[in-house]
Amino acid sequence: MYWTTGSGRIELNITKANAAICSHQGQCDDDVNLVNQLPSIKKQLAKIDPMLLASELKEYGAWDEDELKDHAQNLQRLLWIAAGDIMDGN
Repeated sequence: MYWTTGSGRIELNITKANAAICSHQGQCDDDVNLVNQLPSIKKQLAKIDPMLLASELKEYGAWDEDELKDHAQNLQRLLWIAAGDIMDGN
């Protein structure tokens, strides 16, 4: 499935099955990390500019400036958000 941030500046292609792994009730961190290691996902995430990603995530208002300095964690956050949107049909 095709997913994009609200601004359209970041795009990802994720299967619905992989989105379902990352988006469920309870703690999703381990599952997001697992999907993050898939070659097709890893390749897409590797192309994302850290500053752009931090800027996009800042719009959510869920993380402070210090938290948004962690690019690896930001990639996890992005994948989790994308999975949730896909599963919600957004």
